[in-house]
Amino acid sequence: MENNRRSFLKKTAAATIGISLSPSLSSAMSAKSYNNIIGANDRIHIAVQGLGRRYGAFVDGIVAKENNVRILYLCDVMEKQMDKASENFAKHINYKPKLDKDVRNIFNDKDVDAVFMATPDHWHTPGACMAMQAGKHVYLEKPCSHNPHENELVVAFKDKYKKVVQMGNQQRSSIETIEIINDIHNGIIGDTYKALAFYSNGRGRVPQPKQGPPPSGFDWNLFQGPSPRKAYEESTWDYNWHWYGWDFGTAEMGNNATHELDIARWAMNVKYPKSVSVRADKRNYIDDGWQMYDEMEATYTFDSNRTIQWDGVSRNGYLKYGKGRGTIIYGTKGSVNVDREGYALYDSQGKLIKKKSAKGDEGGVALGGGGDMTTKHVSNFFNTIRGKEVLTSPIETGAISQMLTHYANIAYRINKGFEIDDNNGRIYDRDAMKLWSRTYEPGWEPKL
Repeated sequence: MENNRRSFLKKTAAATIGISLSPSLSSAMSAKSYNNIIGANDRIHIAVQGLGRRYGAFVDGIVAKENNVRILYLCDVMEKQMDKASENFAKHINYKPKLDKDVRNIFNDKDVDAVFMATPDHWHTPGACMAMQAGKHVYLEKPCSHNPHENELVVAFKDKYKKVVQMGNQQRSSIETIEIINDIHNGIIGDTYKALAFYSNGRGRVPQPKQGPPPSGFDWNLFQGPSPRKAYEESTWDYNWHWYGWDFGTAEMGNNATHELDIARWAMNVKYPKSVSVRADKRNYIDDGWQMYDEMEATYTFDSNRTIQWDGVSRNGYLKYGKGRGTIIYGTKGSVNVDREGYALYDSQGKLIKKKSAKGDEGGVALGGGGDMTTKHVSNFFNTIRGKEVLTSPIETGAISQMLTHYANIAYRINKGFEIDDNNGRIYDRDAMKLWSRTYEPGWEPKL
């Protein structure tokens, strides 16, 4: 039975990865091969790595009866987070997943079909690559990479191992967003020439990191994983790794701009920019432990002089655009304001033509987030593994959007903008290319 199950999942996933199925062709395939398979043959066995704030957003999709999923492992480098997640899942399932701090042990279990990765940023690509090498499909939270080199790696591993890899930019699964972007592509606002993506949050003061003993039950070496080893600094492990230098995090660009820049690029129907420039700095709580910029404006120029602009403020909650996050797309015949709550369509005089609100509820700027878009995104991942659907956000698409965040971070770090080859995404500037990759702990860099 187990061999039959794995053979079924392997064949259906390979069919989905190997060709670009249209929805109608996918449905036809399902009618022949899927509907006659029930129960254990169809069950997908998963592991969840990273049990902090984000994993809770996956719960509804994982435990939904129609998705027929069994959780084999819960994994986190902090014992209390594994225990808490186990208690949370116990409200929804009548069995107890195994707990393991080291995801490499889980990769060795051939019964695991897929892994959800909601770890700190520096783990994303190395963990995903290890999972694919071990024959697992991957749901990979944003950012899909820590640096441009990893962007290339994660796509190359997907191509080699033919695995289903869904990137966790869940607005790609919004019915309303899909609808209005299709309309934009069909000319509803004419020729698009600019998109403005924005984010505002009122994050507070963070403590100065200081060396001290790791917390009880916490594996500091495993937390560091691919990052070169250093002494533990207090408060690093619990979310503040986002702001304490570049070893683990990718600042607010990787943390949140990923989402809106992806929508902007999708709506504008562009790939790589020709250039990037930024204005960014730390403006708030100057004496605290935050080591990144906390506000950034970035401009990306594409062919035909089209632009995408980013306006992100991390620690001033004023809603400059009337809401916490969203994307405005400008065209020669009108404009569109789209976010997780729906969209509004305007003519060229600014008159509201159509407004549509999302039927569900997806988190905005609150930590962790979650909601119906994430649940749809998770279900789409499972259905693609089975060959019933095609991915909403395949990794090769998500990785291109992720490059926009890396370009801005690099420009900030070298204190200048630069030009880019818009065919392959490579940077012309030598100083910028020094940050194309990173230094890895020996033995941890993914290699094909």
